[in-house]
Amino acid sequence: MLDFSRFEILTFDCYGTLIDWETGILSGLHRILSSHGKQIDDAAILKLYGDFEQRSEQGAFRPYREVLESVVRQFGEKFRFTPSPEEVRSLPDSLPAWKPWPDTVSALRQLKTRFRLAIFSNVDDDLFAGTRPQLQVDFDEVVTAQQAQAYKPSLKLFELALSRIKTPAHRVLHVAQSVYHDVVPAQSLGLATVWVNRPSARPGVGAVKAAEAKPDLTVSSLSELAAAAIPD
Repeated sequence: MLDFSRFEILTFDCYGTLIDWETGILSGLHRILSSHGKQIDDAAILKLYGDFEQRSEQGAFRPYREVLESVVRQFGEKFRFTPSPEEVRSLPDSLPAWKPWPDTVSALRQLKTRFRLAIFSNVDDDLFAGTRPQLQVDFDEVVTAQQAQAYKPSLKLFELALSRIKTPAHRVLHVAQSVYHDVVPAQSLGLATVWVNRPSARPGVGAVKAAEAKPDLTVSSLSELAAAAIPD
């Protein structure tokens, strides 16, 4: 068990960890695929989403809205249809409406009583602005891919975030659902990590590239983390 007394700040991935992005992704993509007569199972969609998103984030930086639009186009290429301009925009347009996991808000409020909280997210500022009110806590810092001009697992976002939170690495606990995007790079910078193994149609992986690491703690929910960090 982690000694939570050593940490000053808990830093969170947002989409996947705090927000149920898998439901948002699947809802948006099933709607598009169905309109073109394509029926693909959830696990296959998530695997392709992870591959297409990674491909779209390579090379010169572009906004996450454009990454999501590229993902839709790549689904069209894969399954031989041409999405309409409205369909291409529909996935990023839906992101601010994606809902928190049922335990997110209460767990964040509980954790906020003891720790500073921050967000490290692969997203655009304006898209996160739509999500932020749903989380119902005041974060001490929010660092986005747009600000860093780089996507996790690039260390650029983490390095910018650590410079902003002004806390030594050994006093930071990074909490995330993605081993690939978060646990591996955070550990390389000396951060302790919690892997939140959220329920998924693709168990243990979700909508990202598969990767292996040994987090300092594994939990199945944010409420489990809050109970461990602030026992009764």
